[in-house]
Amino acid sequence: MKPSFRQSTEISHASAEPSAWVVRFVPLVPTGSPVLDLACGSGRHSRLFLQRGHPVLAVDRDLSRLGDLAAHPRLEALACDLEDGSVPAFFKRRFGAIVVTNYLHRPLFGLLAAALAPGGILLYETFAKGNERFGKPSNPAFLLDKGELLRAFRDKLKVIAYEDMVVEAPRPAALQRLCAQSEPAD
Repeated sequence: MKPSFRQSTEISHASAEPSAWVVRFVPLVPTGSPVLDLACGSGRHSRLFLQRGHPVLAVDRDLSRLGDLAAHPRLEALACDLEDGSVPAFFKRRFGAIVVTNYLHRPLFGLLAAALAPGGILLYETFAKGNERFGKPSNPAFLLDKGELLRAFRDKLKVIAYEDMVVEAPRPAALQRLCAQSEPAD
């Protein structure tokens, strides 16, 4: 089986704590709105939004890492191969927030922007070129080019914040981060 981006990064970059980038922008998410945690892994961001009263759709190829979180009454857990070439039906829904961390599958960019409800927030954080010096992922196919995340969404969403940088914590990594918002309803 060909290793996926998720498999290559889970061990070396996994953390039980939510991303500081995601936590920073949580207050922008409309109260009580549904949240999509895409490639959710162990559900660290699902847990954050559930604690804030949001219903959450947690999607990953393997849901076994959700543990006790899978039984939460406001959590819908969906096992889904996001890279099989099909468009999952959940992209027809609209979300007050979509969270994607440590995952990159470029064909999903347009679907993510379209799945935001009016005024919804996209929180995206993943690895960029330069990360190969810190370990996995090191395959260029799984690393964003300079400014790529910004270019992917700036014509579709209002960019609130963007960073392309090297961080030292929780582990050294080259990252791009984006917080963007869909147009509010009139």
